[in-house]
Amino acid sequence: MGKIELKIEIDADLLAEARAAGLSIVEITEAAVRAKLPAKTDKDKAQRWAEDNAEAIKANRERIAEYGIFGEDLRSW
Repeated sequence: MGKIELKIEIDADLLAEARAAGLSIVEITEAAVRAKLPAKTDKDKAQRWAEDNAEAIKANRERIAEYGIFGEDLRSW
């Protein structure tokens, strides 16, 4: 995933303290946002992938039904 620039406002003294402590505002912000989002299980991710790719999966199944599996005619077993 790519990154985008985001302009936020933060208390100047707080930012100075964070920098002095060696904290990364970007890392802290990303972690906080991830913590607020609902947890995604592997099953959720797989389902989302299948939904996003349903058209390609259907087209591939139709191609296999019509033409067979690539190299199937070359199998010797």
